[in-house]
Amino acid sequence: MTIGSVLAALAPDFPDVTISKIRFLESAGLVRPSRTGSGYRSYTAADVDRLRYILTAQRDHFWPLKVIGEALDAMDRGLTPAPDGERMARPSVPAPAADADVPDAEVLTATSDLRLTRGELAASSGLDEATVEALETYGLIKRDAQGHYREAALAVTHTAAALGAYGLEPRHLRAFRTAADREIGLVQQVVTPHRAASGKSSGAKGPKDPTGEVLRLCIALHAALVREGLQRS
Repeated sequence: MTIGSVLAALAPDFPDVTISKIRFLESAGLVRPSRTGSGYRSYTAADVDRLRYILTAQRDHFWPLKVIGEALDAMDRGLTPAPDGERMARPSVPAPAADADVPDAEVLTATSDLRLTRGELAASSGLDEATVEALETYGLIKRDAQGHYREAALAVTHTAAALGAYGLEPRHLRAFRTAADREIGLVQQVVTPHRAASGKSSGAKGPKDPTGEVLRLCIALHAALVREGLQRS
C-alpha cells in the first residue's frame, strides 16, 4: 500500500491523522515500511495494524511514544497485545503451550499385568532377538524374576527400533538409561517424605503420593530444555 492508501484506510477511525503524522511515526522508529526500487514507501497490512495500535494508544490512552515503542518491541518479540477491559493493556507474556507428548502423572505410575518374552518383544517391535538382548545388555530393558519384560519395555523396544532407522544402536542409547536412572533417583529422594506422610494418613483427604506428578514435571522440564537448546543453536 502507498502512504496515501494507508491514510485512506485509517481515516474512518482516525480522521485527524495526516501523512505528516505517519511519516513522523516512521522517523520515531515505530513503523518501518519497506521502500520500492524508486524509493517510495510501501506499507503492508501488518504496518496498518501497527499504526492503528499506535494511534489508539495515543488517542484513547495517552501513552507517550516511549511507552508505545516498548509495547511494540514486546509484541515484535512475541508477547501478546491483550485488551484489558476498557483499557489497553501492555503486551503480556503468553502462557507456555502445554506439551501434549508429556504423559499424565497417572499414566507414568500406572501398572499393567502385561508380561512379554524376548521373542514377543522382538516380533512386536520388528527387532531381531539379538538387538533386544543388546538393549538388555546396555540396561535399557530388564526382565523380572520370572524372566519376562514389563509393559514399558514394549515402548522402549519400539522406540529403539525407530531410532535404529537413523543409525542409532543400543550402545548409543545407554546414556538415556543413565539419565533416566539419575532422574528416578532424584524424584525418589524428593518424594520419599511425602510418600511417608501419605502412608500415615488414613483419611480420604490425606496427602496424595506426588511421585507421578513430580515425574511428569521432570519430563516436561527435559522436553523444554531440549526445545530451548535447539532454538538457541
